[in-house]
Amino acid sequence: MAAQKKLIKVHPTDNVAVALVNLTAGEVIDFEGESVTIESDVKMKHKIAMVPFNIGDRIIMYGVLVGKASARIERGGLLSTENVKHESDKVTGKTETIGWTAPNVDKWKDRTWQGYHREDGQVGTENVWLFFPLVFCENRNIEILKDIFEKELMKPKENDYQLLLRSLVKSETGGAGNEAASNDANLFNNIEVKFITHQGGCGGIRQDSHSLAKLLAGYVNNPNVAGATVLSLGCQNLQISIFKDALNAINPNSKKPVLIYDQQSIGTIETMLSSVVKDTFEAIKKANEIKREPAPLSKLRIGLECGGSDGFSGISANPTLGVTSDLLAALGGTTILSEFPELCGVEQELVNRCVEDESGKRFLDLMQWYEKTVVDAGSGFDMNPSPGNIKDGLITDAMKSAGAAKKGGTSPITGVFDYGEYITKPGLTLLCTPGNDVECTTAMVGSGANMVLFTTGLGTPTGNPIAPVVKISSNTQLANKMSDIIDIDTGGIITGEKSIEEMADEMLEFIIDVASGTIKTKAALLNQNDFIPWKRGVSL
Repeated sequence: MAAQKKLIKVHPTDNVAVALVNLTAGEVIDFEGESVTIESDVKMKHKIAMVPFNIGDRIIMYGVLVGKASARIERGGLLSTENVKHESDKVTGKTETIGWTAPNVDKWKDRTWQGYHREDGQVGTENVWLFFPLVFCENRNIEILKDIFEKELMKPKENDYQLLLRSLVKSETGGAGNEAASNDANLFNNIEVKFITHQGGCGGIRQDSHSLAKLLAGYVNNPNVAGATVLSLGCQNLQISIFKDALNAINPNSKKPVLIYDQQSIGTIETMLSSVVKDTFEAIKKANEIKREPAPLSKLRIGLECGGSDGFSGISANPTLGVTSDLLAALGGTTILSEFPELCGVEQELVNRCVEDESGKRFLDLMQWYEKTVVDAGSGFDMNPSPGNIKDGLITDAMKSAGAAKKGGTSPITGVFDYGEYITKPGLTLLCTPGNDVECTTAMVGSGANMVLFTTGLGTPTGNPIAPVVKISSNTQLANKMSDIIDIDTGGIITGEKSIEEMADEMLEFIIDVASGTIKTKAALLNQNDFIPWKRGVSL
């Protein structure tokens, strides 16, 4: 095997390089036919100057402006928050149409996966009966139903911690105590029950409730959902009529069963929950009759997400998703690139990739609106990188964004959608969401994603109640350290053992297995079911 490279330049026009290993002050490295003397100790993932920078000089990475020097930086010097400030080029509109050569997909065009076919033509990777409230006042009743249905229908296995506690109790009581509960097989093998709670539906502004209604309607319409049980208090802002209007707007011909209960109309909790249990049990029995059947790869609708990113994310994991996205686009599938605060600095390329000029204009309008709301709140996109991002080499928002955008590959952008809008177009689409991991994942699933690919360099356990979330590490150290949450390791790209294209092939094979239900993601095994609606303008 060839020796590990020490530096990499991501784009030919870059004037900085990324350290692939830890570097020592005074070390001389042969790079691109010239020697570079390292000015100070540099941790892997961080960036060094390939040219000397004076104050105000433009710093280019991924071929775009990612910052300006705020102090003198010598060639071989470390870039840090002390000598670099965020800066990105301003974009006013489309300057050209970027052509695209689709990848060869001969090996994939006849491949299928086993999914749950819905009457509207969508195909689910899961078959879920979903419970949720229209307002936070009903959270307790949802929790009661969760306890009832999970215990009686799902027969969850006791986890290691419960068994450990039981052994400790037995040792204290001389062996007395309850024996392990039976772990009988689930009563229904083709359906899962999942539960959502939230803190919205009333209070705040009326627009919040309308936005939440669209999101919840998207979850009901998602192909992974067979039907839903919905609880309403009665007097809340998010009225049943608003929710029904949102459902009808997404899919006016939907025949999916949705059972809605209004507590103030029904009376006592006992009366309401008794009806819920009886009615939902019968509905779940019917939903359980749906079986997996073959579906083409064009029926995959994949959300592209990153969280806990590091200095390798934009070199290994994100470009792997980009090639995977291109393959799916060429196959007629759908991919969703979101996190608008993390597209700052790459707007020009994205606008130029839009198939329709109107889509490019809408993207810029949404970006400008979003940035203005953040600035009006006393912050800015430049505040997006987290302490963990900065510690691992992502020192400006534009630098983080340029790497994050690699998840979207190079294919044309077929549509631009606002938060809560349901995506039906094939190809790569843009969806306005925050960069916040859970808010973004929640939004993409609400817009129809039947699976999410989630890259991370630092590690995050995020999952979703109805869609599988595949966790991809940018480096092998993380994959080994947090093996309980990582599904795929792309660290071989950093060491030179694998190419991005090879990893993308492995990724697509894994996607097919997860979509077919033959592999459970680590997030699913951990029962990680995160759901956070976005209160617009408040979150990065």
